[in-house]
Amino acid sequence: MHALVVFDHPYGREAHTNVPHNRSLSAALLAEALAGLAAAGHSADVIDLAADGFDPVLSADDLRAWRHDAAVDPRVLDYQQRLAAADHVVFIFPTWWMSAPAATKGFLDRVLTPGFAFDEPTPGGALVRKLHSLRGVTVLTPMTTPTPLYSLWFARPGHRMLFRGTFALIGIRNLTWVTIGRSSARGASSRARVLARTRRRFARLRG
Repeated sequence: MHALVVFDHPYGREAHTNVPHNRSLSAALLAEALAGLAAAGHSADVIDLAADGFDPVLSADDLRAWRHDAAVDPRVLDYQQRLAAADHVVFIFPTWWMSAPAATKGFLDRVLTPGFAFDEPTPGGALVRKLHSLRGVTVLTPMTTPTPLYSLWFARPGHRMLFRGTFALIGIRNLTWVTIGRSSARGASSRARVLARTRRRFARLRG
């Protein structure tokens, strides 16, 4: 299996060590997910949105191309090729203001274009799946909010946007959302348990 990991954190993927003011639980989760995938014999490709300087804003040129089922930005075209080669996509990002950071939302806006990710035979009608090799999507997201509060009070807005409003809409059904609640309050032992579970999860990933 080949996995594409879309990583979104300003510190980048190297911020996985426990260094004050330059540490990211998201980056540590990325390192463990990659270790688990490698242990299972899977290949992985990582898109580090911050390191790439990815612009999340859908420009006028982007929108004109989007309306013609195309893309014009070389970065977006590269991401599309890498997404088309994936059997499974993993998104790793911190939850801010109860949803995904801007770069992740911009990835959806700019990369999942009509003609590439889906077709829309009837305007406003059901979408037709185009990403036929993609079998599943997993999201790993640390948040300072307790998980029950995120689910019950805030009604999981990030989950609804990424899954029901995006990937389920374009025909992907194998969707797994993993929340790491109260991330900033976790001590070393709790953090270590989360990371160990992440490695095991991806070592078991099958699609």
